[in-house]
Amino acid sequence: MSFLESSIESLIFCSPKPIKVEEIIKVFEETKNKNYNEEKIQKTLSRLINKYKDDSYAFEIIESGGGFQFLSKNKFSSLNETLLKQQSKRRLSISALETLAIIAYKQPVTKSEIEKIRGVNCDYTIQKLLDKELIIIKGKSDKVGRPLIYITSDKFMDYFGINNLDQLPTIKDFKKEENSIGDEEEV
Repeated sequence: MSFLESSIESLIFCSPKPIKVEEIIKVFEETKNKNYNEEKIQKTLSRLINKYKDDSYAFEIIESGGGFQFLSKNKFSSLNETLLKQQSKRRLSISALETLAIIAYKQPVTKSEIEKIRGVNCDYTIQKLLDKELIIIKGKSDKVGRPLIYITSDKFMDYFGINNLDQLPTIKDFKKEENSIGDEEEV
């Protein structure tokens, strides 16, 4: 496979939406590979489309919305649909994510401390996080009433792809998007 084929394949793969020929040309121009014109890119795209029609590939390159993208072949749709349904059951609600973030950054923490930060009752959300084993009960606090203390679990680390709490993002890790409007102070 040529450098051009591999490069176009990579661009199609990493683009979140169908990538147009003009966008491919622009990427090559920006990376100093100006020797690729529209005709050459179109021919390479045709070769790649034919290559992925082969039954040995589970996906294909299709033209959609004036651009090109990888999609899994129709014969795998029921398999993929089942996986996506299973994964959607594992998604967390906004309230669960907020509660989990508070526990992750403030742990060890009690339910009343979480509710003070969130401003709402968290019984249901904490129970769901316990059911999903994303948090665990560490023990009881010495405070009045001896409330339970919550911390994140090993499953939390696995769910978010981190090895320890030091890998949690800090505020400075969230960079301003280049296409955002207004000054950084306003955001």
